[in-house]
Amino acid sequence: MSRTAGGLYLFGGILGTTVTILMPNETSGNRLIVGSVGASALIIGAALLILGRRVDPRTHPVLILSATVLLTVGIVNATSSIAALGFASLYVAIICDAAFVFSWAWGAVNTVFAVTMCMVSLAVRPDIPWWTGLVPAGVSLAVACCVGVLARIASDADIDALTGLVNKRGFDRSLDLEIARAGRIGTRPAIAVLNLDHFKLFNDSRGYADGDAELQRIADIWRKLLGPNRILARYGGDEFALLMPNMSEHGVILLADRMRDAIEVGCSAGVTSWQQGESASFMVSRAMVGLYRAKLAGRNRSVLETDHDPQPTAAILDAIRSDAVDIALQPIVDLQASGKVVGYEALVRWCDASSQTVSPAEIVHAAEENGLISHLGAFVLARACEQAMRLAKATPGEKLTLNVNASGLELIEAGFIAGVDEVLSRTGWPADQLVVEVTETFLDIDTPVAIANLAALRRRGIRIAIDDFGTGYSSLSRLMTLPTDILKLDASFVASIAPDSPPPPLLEVIAKLSAALGLYIIAEGVEYTNQATALSTLGYRFAQGYLYGRPQSVEQLLADLAANHPIPT
Repeated sequence: MSRTAGGLYLFGGILGTTVTILMPNETSGNRLIVGSVGASALIIGAALLILGRRVDPRTHPVLILSATVLLTVGIVNATSSIAALGFASLYVAIICDAAFVFSWAWGAVNTVFAVTMCMVSLAVRPDIPWWTGLVPAGVSLAVACCVGVLARIASDADIDALTGLVNKRGFDRSLDLEIARAGRIGTRPAIAVLNLDHFKLFNDSRGYADGDAELQRIADIWRKLLGPNRILARYGGDEFALLMPNMSEHGVILLADRMRDAIEVGCSAGVTSWQQGESASFMVSRAMVGLYRAKLAGRNRSVLETDHDPQPTAAILDAIRSDAVDIALQPIVDLQASGKVVGYEALVRWCDASSQTVSPAEIVHAAEENGLISHLGAFVLARACEQAMRLAKATPGEKLTLNVNASGLELIEAGFIAGVDEVLSRTGWPADQLVVEVTETFLDIDTPVAIANLAALRRRGIRIAIDDFGTGYSSLSRLMTLPTDILKLDASFVASIAPDSPPPPLLEVIAKLSAALGLYIIAEGVEYTNQATALSTLGYRFAQGYLYGRPQSVEQLLADLAANHPIPT
């Protein structure tokens, strides 16, 4: 606002000063007053451009009023009738500014005042008929209406039609402006990205009309809670974003908790604050990571994503570089072919400096916490493909599959696909024999980037498996729309198979569901023969568990193969 007004003041001051020098002395007037008006406009315009965002927006009505008064004084004191008519055309600039930045009501007040001053300033001059003011006044009025309408159309492009909140485009624009301001005056904006828990289930069970009504209700509650000076946006779907120009991370967490308490629907939030030199998109991505971790931690909570202790980061990096991180391979078998091994799942292993084994979940969590999950994922994929190639050479004629887990944080990386392509090209492992596993939690925290990456994997022939199926939020509509090929049934279902009783009916339902969706299932956690028999009877084809083999190193697997079948040279 200040720079727009400054530009118009400067433009008017330059024209006014130039005309003051050139206009003849045809009538009584005061060239000194006109020159002073031009000089004042120049000084005000330069000051506004220099001060920029430091000018309080509440001064803008005063600036518009002052410009109208200065211009009127210049017209009345012009020493030439032609110069006076020329000056009157500058009312258009004043009215355009008012129509662009003010509400309809304030814009109308300023427009009426400027048009009135235009008519009066020309009418009081004895050398100009009063009706000559109709042209500049009419043109100014018409232009003001056009600018007002166009400004509001442009403004509506930043508004979500359903809730009336700012949309993603408007939020990103506001965040860019706030970061630019923070770089100059030293503030530290903070944001929160909020996602309604299980809202897809709400839409599936009650319909999208009720879902839209619920989104409108939540937006109204939060709008009243936050007040007029906070930027709340509907970032997309059931996701909202909050921008606080200068609030501590702790303050934003408390505010997010108040927002959660104000609604009946569960809500998770990722919170972060701006770090010197980072872009708006990177800041939003960091908040998304916090949201992802809030979902993984059980939902309905806020997680702060900020700087981390560098010691775990160094430990993980050292472990990767020194090969302390490795993988073990667990066989996947075909139940309908007498337990024949058809593939392997790669599981990450790491022994720390105290020689105590750290669980795969702990390794992944540490990597995610320290921003190293992409490095770890690329390392594991490459090592798994290299070792799978060794097994493939030892079992000629067998088309083994390789299952590798991918963190949800990897999938939201724009360079994830390029990394997979590079590993497959370097190791020679066929894309159609690779299965990428994602956890079921991903079903309700997916992002457009992650979905695009999964679709890109499938276009390359890589299959997608939903891991731990049945333990999280299982939406049938999401299974039909997500790029999915395989369901990995959680071990808790297999553990429910008792030795002396029929298998739980739910297992039969899941088998029929997978057949209807065109997906096949891998049953995890098979430890006993009776479990394998029950699964085979129900139509399950693939299984994985200690009954068929524990996770082993490739050296152990090759040794077992050599003991049963000589390895070709």
